[in-house]
Amino acid sequence: MIAELECVVLDCPDPRELAGFYASLLGGEVDRPDRRWECDAEWSTLHTPGGLVLAFQRVAGYRPPRWPGQEAPQQFHLDFGVTDRERAHEEVLAAGATLLGAGDEERGWRVYADPAGHPFCLVGPSGAAG
Repeated sequence: MIAELECVVLDCPDPRELAGFYASLLGGEVDRPDRRWECDAEWSTLHTPGGLVLAFQRVAGYRPPRWPGQEAPQQFHLDFGVTDRERAHEEVLAAGATLLGAGDEERGWRVYADPAGHPFCLVGPSGAAG
């Protein structure tokens, strides 16, 4: 092993706002003190309950990805496992996400964009697990 993943960093116009959006999806603590970086108007973080750290950096002239087109490519996306896709759908929309596509209902995923335009998928069964 050469390295250990410290965090996933997303470019955006407003780091604190996007950190709050992902905190509403994943839980965790926004801008928790961490010796590895300083949080300010240019950089915000989310330490999730599972240990993953998402970081958000301000980019001047930020252009959001345009899914599924490649004029402004998505470059990467995040997949979030859920136990009830319908309930999660309503919750992410209420938090500020935008539905981009129905995805593949048979295989159990839908595509959304966060408030800065980054694509992400909710993956899981439709309706309550049981």
